[in-house]
Amino acid sequence: MKPPGVYAEQTDLFDLIDRHVQIEKAVSDCGSANGPVFSRIGYLLFSDAPRGQILQWRPGGAVAEFGGTAAAVFSDDSGGATGLTFDHQGRLLVCESGRRRVTRREKDGSQTVLADQCQGLAFTAPHDVVYSIDGSVYFSDGLLPGGRASGEAAAEEQTGPAAVYRIVRSQIPGKPAVDCVSTECIRPAGLALSPKQDLLYVSDAERRNIRVHAIADDGSLATGRVFAEIPSDGPGAAGGLKTDEAGNVYLAGPGGVRVFNTSGEYLGIVILPEEPTNCCWGAGFSGLYITAGTSVYHIGTKKPGTRTF
Repeated sequence: MKPPGVYAEQTDLFDLIDRHVQIEKAVSDCGSANGPVFSRIGYLLFSDAPRGQILQWRPGGAVAEFGGTAAAVFSDDSGGATGLTFDHQGRLLVCESGRRRVTRREKDGSQTVLADQCQGLAFTAPHDVVYSIDGSVYFSDGLLPGGRASGEAAAEEQTGPAAVYRIVRSQIPGKPAVDCVSTECIRPAGLALSPKQDLLYVSDAERRNIRVHAIADDGSLATGRVFAEIPSDGPGAAGGLKTDEAGNVYLAGPGGVRVFNTSGEYLGIVILPEEPTNCCWGAGFSGLYITAGTSVYHIGTKKPGTRTF
C-alpha cells in the first residue's frame, strides 16, 4: 500500500492540488466520521452514526492527545445521521439513516420532517443530501449501514426502491412533495451538483462508478450515463462527491480521494492514512475536509468549490 500523498495519473492534477500538499488531521477519535459540511459562519459539522452524534469543530481548537483537535457535540440524538448540508437560509438538513427520514433543523432548534416516505413506501436509510439553488433537495436512499442494499431489508419492511429522491420546494404549508427521480444506481451513495447546477452526479457503491444526470427545468432528472469508473480493484465503496467551480469531480472512495476532470478522465488520487467516506469544501468553499475512518482530514486545493448554499 502506498503511503499518504498525492499520486497523479495526469499532471493536470497538480493544477488542482499541490503535489506536496500537506495532509492535516483536523479531528481524531471518532466512531465513524461521515457527512461533513462547513458552515458559512466558520465551523465544521460532521456525523458519527455509530455514536448517534453530530459533531462540531472549529479551526484552531486545542490539539487532542493523539493528533487532530477536539470536536464538540452539536447533537447527541442525531437519528443515525450520515449526510449533512445547509440550505440557503443556513438551516441544517440531515439524512437520519436510523430514523429513515430527512429532516431540517430550524433556527429555533426545532426539527421539521421533510421526507419520511414516497408514494406510501418508507425509505431504507437516507444517506447523502445536496441542496439546489432552486430550493430542491436531492438525497440518496438504499445504502444501509454496513453496506447492505435496500433489497436486503427485513421482509416485513415496506420500503421503496434504492433511488435518488427529490424534495420539491413549495410555498404551501405542510410537508413538501417527494419524487423518486432516478433508480439507475444499485446502491446510490454520494451526490454533487455541477457548478451551473444543471447536472447531478451520483456515486454507485455497488457498481463503483459515478453517474451523471442532466437536471430539467422542473427539477426532474434525465436518464443518466456513466461519467467515470473507479480505477481500483481494492476494497471500499464509492462514497461522497464534490465538484469545483471548473467542473472537476472529487470522489471519496476506495484508497483515497480520487479526482476526475469534466470529461470523466481520471487525474489521480490523494491517499490518506484512513479510508475516506465523504468530503466537503472548507471556509470560503476552499480546501477539502475529508471524513475518513475515525478522523477528519484537511487538504488545500487550488480551485474553489461549487457553492450550493
